[in-house]
Amino acid sequence: MSEHRVGVDWKLGDGDFTYETYPREHTWRFAEGPEIAASAAPEFLGKPECVDPEQAFVAAVSSCHMLTFLAIAARKRMRVEAYADDAVGYLEKNEEGRLAVTRVELRPRITFGGEGAPDAETLEKLHESSHRNCFIANSVRCEIVVMPT
Repeated sequence: MSEHRVGVDWKLGDGDFTYETYPREHTWRFAEGPEIAASAAPEFLGKPECVDPEQAFVAAVSSCHMLTFLAIAARKRMRVEAYADDAVGYLEKNEEGRLAVTRVELRPRITFGGEGAPDAETLEKLHESSHRNCFIANSVRCEIVVMPT
C-alpha cells in the first residue's frame, strides 16, 4: 500500500575502529523531512543528546497509537483537544535470552472538548480499537500496554 524510505549514514572518521572507541553517532534522513542525529543508547557507548533506536521505537509505537486514536475519535465525532503520552519501553532479555524491547507502556492523557469526555468504558474501547488498528503495534512482537491516566 505504501513505502517508507529512510536513509542512515555513518562514517568512522579519523578514530580507531574498536568496540570501545568507534563513534556511534549517525544520521537518519527522512524523505522530504528532517535529519535526526542518532546514536546508540548511552548504556551502549552512545551519546545521550542523540536519539537512540530504542527511543525511536517507543516513539513510533506511541505516535502510531495516538494517530490511530485521533482518527477513530474524529470519525466518531468526538473532539480531542489535546493528547500527551509519557511512553516507556523496556529493554530486557526475551524468551530466547536475547536483548529486545519486550514491553512498551503507553500512558496517554487525553483532553476532550465539545460534548465532553467519553465514559471510562467508551475510552477503553477507543484505546482497544486504536491498538488493534495501529500499524506499528501490528508490526512488532513485544507487548504493548495502554495505561490511560
